[in-house]
Amino acid sequence: MGISIRIFFVDDDGSIKRIPLTRYERLLRRDPKECFPQYAGKRVRYIEAAVQCLQRKPVEIIRILYLILTFDSQGMIDGAEQIKQMRLGMEMMPPVIPEHPSKHVVDGRHHFARKSYDDRYRWRPTPEIEEAVVKAIFWSSKK
Repeated sequence: MGISIRIFFVDDDGSIKRIPLTRYERLLRRDPKECFPQYAGKRVRYIEAAVQCLQRKPVEIIRILYLILTFDSQGMIDGAEQIKQMRLGMEMMPPVIPEHPSKHVVDGRHHFARKSYDDRYRWRPTPEIEEAVVKAIFWSSKK
């Protein structure tokens, strides 16, 4: 058994398109040869699914994340937005050592950061999109 990651971009009409993982990884690394001109200047919903596979065929969906990518004017990942996202992701971590230990004050910054992150970089799928993703994961293995 192994785990496979599946990436799908969601177009404005709700249709999904599978993106090869290697292409997605190059996009995240901001490889100058990798871009999606059709998404230039847009915020694009995408889906990251972790799938348990047996003999390279999916048998179970482990988790699905519904996220948003921001593209620059050339269709590459917007580097400034990527940095903001990473920074906010780090702010979601609760403090290991409280700055001002107090029994009466709760440090809730990481809770607010999570809310901000969810509002900016996550989205909720419709039942139709959820169904389409599940079909795409299991249907593609039957080819």
